[in-house]
Amino acid sequence: VQLVESGGGLVHSGGSLRLSCAASGSVADIVLLGWYRQVPGNQRELVAVIRTGSSSTYYTDSVKGRFTISRDSANNTLYLQMNSLKPEDTAMYYCMADVEGHPGYYWGQGAQVTVSS
Repeated sequence: VQLVESGGGLVHSGGSLRLSCAASGSVADIVLLGWYRQVPGNQRELVAVIRTGSSSTYYTDSVKGRFTISRDSANNTLYLQMNSLKPEDTAMYYCMADVEGHPGYYWGQGAQVTVSS
């Protein structure tokens, strides 16, 4: 599975961005898709995930009500709509895929999101 993110950038506090993640390869075996983020010197943290079967979602508390994870299964694309962005949302955002039968996660190359105050 290959994952390619796009859509990062610089935005003012209160603004919006949408991240996209295009998946290719053995996409039919993906059971979970998600977004993580990482600030230099910190551990990578989960932002949101979505199950491919049920489409159930989970969000970390700090983004609930502001971020929305969704997927376009026909085009094998994952999205993260980020509204009401805050400076503390500044991070490198990584797309993740959990493939059935494969140990560990697949990761994209990352997309930088910078929110200015």
